[in-house]
Amino acid sequence: MQEIPVRSDHVRKLLAAGDGDAALLYLCCAGGGSPEQSGLSAQRVERASALLRQLGVWENPAPRFQQAAERPVYSEQDVTRRMKEPQSGFRELVGETQRRLGRILNTEELKVLLAMTDYLGLSPEVISMLLSYCITRSRSRGAGRAPSFRSIEKEAYRWADEGIDNIEAAAAYVQAQNLRSSRVGQVCALLGLEGRRLTAAEEKYILSWLDMGFPMEVLQLAFEKTCVNTGSLKWPYMNSILKSWDSQGLHTLAQIERSDRPAAKSARAQRGGEFQRHGETPRALGRQAAARLLAKQGED
Repeated sequence: MQEIPVRSDHVRKLLAAGDGDAALLYLCCAGGGSPEQSGLSAQRVERASALLRQLGVWENPAPRFQQAAERPVYSEQDVTRRMKEPQSGFRELVGETQRRLGRILNTEELKVLLAMTDYLGLSPEVISMLLSYCITRSRSRGAGRAPSFRSIEKEAYRWADEGIDNIEAAAAYVQAQNLRSSRVGQVCALLGLEGRRLTAAEEKYILSWLDMGFPMEVLQLAFEKTCVNTGSLKWPYMNSILKSWDSQGLHTLAQIERSDRPAAKSARAQRGGEFQRHGETPRALGRQAAARLLAKQGED
């Protein structure tokens, strides 16, 4: 188990995750202790370790499968033989996969499924969780059909490479991803983007802001400043504000307000011409955000 240096960005991520086991394991290792000294069971240590890896706090192990020079090639006979082995559970896994995807797997897909169990070493229980995760993710992105088997295979290799190869680690990973997805939804609501899918670039922006560890009230402040200065949501402009705060170590509303107070008078002097200079009519939500910030500045 590796020793982890205590870093403020790690602490912010752990606070946002709200997982006591992960926080305890982090502090134990940061203090030079062993996982056993944390008092957690082996299963809870495995789960907490997986979550730390997902949060970017714990270093991922070196890839074991995706960079392999050669991967085993399975034949139709291999698939048939495994289907006849009742103790393997492969037949039941095939049946569940077909039921979840709503179609019959072709021969090549059956070979890929066999590779997940034999080569990657994923148990049928973990593969079942993997299927659920891929299907849910596909639906959340607005896809009208089940995920492709190629995307499921790609995710399986990633899970195996990152050590998500048991129920505890899989559960921790899915929990972390669900929390991440929930927070993306909260940001979308804050920005008035409900009811449509994010573009890849928009999602990348939001995920980067969450990775910086900003709470929602700080994202709202950055949004309001963006609307005041540009008349509407401008992704690069809002991103520049948040990157600047992050580089200065400003991550709470109190820190930002203390740092930003000297610039308030200058901002009030400039605000009259901001909308006209950009030549745009702000959206209703942008006007409301601007009004809130201007009113707040007027109270200072």
